[in-house]
Amino acid sequence: MNIEPIAIFHSPFTSKFGLPRQSGIVSELRGEIHFLPAYRNADALQGLEDFDYLWLIWGFSEHVDAEKHPTVRPPLLGGNERVGVWASRSPFRPNNLGLSSVRISSIDLEHLTIEVLGADLMDGTPIYDIKPYLPYVDSHPDARGGFTDKRKWQRLQVSIPEEVCRVLLDKDVKVLKEVLSLDPRPHYQSDANRQYGMPFMGYDVRFHVSDGCLYVDSLIEK
Repeated sequence: MNIEPIAIFHSPFTSKFGLPRQSGIVSELRGEIHFLPAYRNADALQGLEDFDYLWLIWGFSEHVDAEKHPTVRPPLLGGNERVGVWASRSPFRPNNLGLSSVRISSIDLEHLTIEVLGADLMDGTPIYDIKPYLPYVDSHPDARGGFTDKRKWQRLQVSIPEEVCRVLLDKDVKVLKEVLSLDPRPHYQSDANRQYGMPFMGYDVRFHVSDGCLYVDSLIEK
């Protein structure tokens, strides 16, 4: 079976570094679904306005040629413990397919785009299918969550200088703080003297981490 993208995702993140590691954990992170010419048909969006959430089936386009293994090291386990690939949401999968639940913010029938919130997709990600989220079958609040029941994200305190905050809109500063609080660094790196760079909304966000706090050093326009 051959599949082809129906749309391209547009995000403030132009690389995988800094992306939330699951959909929904940065609930106000905005992105847009832009349909490709062959699928720009308003009729295909009929009825979508009556749903709050979507399932996106998409491609890990940055990992197409990466070597695949039967076990992976989830970031939530510190990047050291291994679990089976089917027991994870690792991007290193045989078919490079991702699945994300996102909230619909708005639907533009004139330009045939969908703005969504909470996505964990980088800019330029191909989307292969879109399906509505159905609470009566898709929600299982009592379900077990494997290793995620035992480990929780340890969020960092985030300090952003006033001069950096003035460059961005207040809503974008809020999203940036949420993203940075999740600690975008590889979990095996903990050098307090090392500075990191993360692309966000056309800027390079430079930061370092020390004693459980992430300090934004500068915002450099790319």
